[in-house]
Amino acid sequence: MERPHSTRAPHSTPQPHPVSGRRPRAERPSPSTPPGPAARNRGRLLATALAVLACLGVQALPAAAAGADDVVSRGVTIPAFYTPPANLPAANGALIRSEPLPLALSLPGVDGPLPGTATRLMYKSTDSNGKPVAVTGAYIEPTADWKGDGPRPLVAVAPGTMGQGDQCAASIGLQHPITLNDETVSVGYEDLAIYRLLATGAAVVVTDYVGLGATDRLHTYVNRLDSGHALLDAVRAARALTGASVTSASPVGLFGYSQGGGASASAAELQPSYAPDITLAGTYAGAPPADLTDVIKGIDGSSLAGALGWSLNGFMQADPALRAIADEHLNAAGKAALNDLSTTCVGDAILGYAFKKSTSWTKDGESVSELVANTPALQATVDNQRIGNLKPTSPVRLVTGVQDDIVPHAQARRLAVDWCRKGVDITYDAVILPNLGDKLATNHMAPFITDQGDAIDWITDRLSGKPAFSNCWTMPLQP
Repeated sequence: MERPHSTRAPHSTPQPHPVSGRRPRAERPSPSTPPGPAARNRGRLLATALAVLACLGVQALPAAAAGADDVVSRGVTIPAFYTPPANLPAANGALIRSEPLPLALSLPGVDGPLPGTATRLMYKSTDSNGKPVAVTGAYIEPTADWKGDGPRPLVAVAPGTMGQGDQCAASIGLQHPITLNDETVSVGYEDLAIYRLLATGAAVVVTDYVGLGATDRLHTYVNRLDSGHALLDAVRAARALTGASVTSASPVGLFGYSQGGGASASAAELQPSYAPDITLAGTYAGAPPADLTDVIKGIDGSSLAGALGWSLNGFMQADPALRAIADEHLNAAGKAALNDLSTTCVGDAILGYAFKKSTSWTKDGESVSELVANTPALQATVDNQRIGNLKPTSPVRLVTGVQDDIVPHAQARRLAVDWCRKGVDITYDAVILPNLGDKLATNHMAPFITDQGDAIDWITDRLSGKPAFSNCWTMPLQP
């Protein structure tokens, strides 16, 4: 099935979205209209983004010319590698195909280019409906030696929010850290953590998640089963790759923040039943969106308001019966927004939808939170995404910023409490920083940066066989 928002080059036209039936461009403010507070905030966000790009010192690469069978997303040609075959293997984690992946940045080293050699992957997983699905990602064999005891370990990285367009996939970001044209802006910001993990001598496998990169469906954003399965099956795929130094005896760690924190947390609690063949040494879950009822409220009206559209699109991808509900309650602007957002990356969503309130998307002025609460089928879908009902059997480090108002601190802390009550070995760390601005995502992203070194140290200790020490007993004293 072809994705509704992708186009085939060069002769096809955009396919209609299942809700809106058309694919309009994002609305832009009139140049003659004086900028309001939201526009000024978007300007500050854009200036910050451009400053980050300048600091990276990486030149944006132009998209390759499209062939007749290529998929094009917002002017970016998605390599044919990302189009799944009609028939998939039976085993979860089975490799479908692989090819060398050129890394954007390689440094000279004594034993060869740093950080290592990358391979693009496509592997089989199982989606939330129990159906087979092709997932893409990347494996990096590090040049650095593993300095710990035992075999080289493997860290499975769950990327943070990238968007919903195929051009946003983390594996593409390893090759092109910046994708920039007049239709899309994508930054592979997870590359830094990936390189730091490789520097420890651990191998790294990165999942693109279900439908992000792979061109046959929409990305099922924040779907706990899809993301948890994809992350665990990435481990299996890495082990199956010819030439990889990791084996079934290699210690395994899971690593993710934000959307990635939810994916790693979900994978940790799904592992005992879904992947008993994988023995986890530890899981880092930063700012996990464990309770979407609260997260939806945090995102609405924020700089990342576009993520509401990705969530709704993902729900409808997983359960097409929800499309009728969306069609009934969304107005023309809401349908157009969901259609447009289905091909966007984070940069596009910020520039087009920052601080947008979802009340402008519904026919009766309800917010998405109110719509969910008043619609049993939607509430059941959101409730089914709750992380914390199952029990991880391996150590978890759970981190949340106390000022985080995008992925609210309280619901992340509640996940730690839920797991502590189940007897899970939890290291809980509440990051206390000044309030850096409500609804700007700065309070959400600051712990991602300030805690990254400690997170890598913690996962490296677990991979080295050092015991973790639960601090569940401190929860009554922790913010």
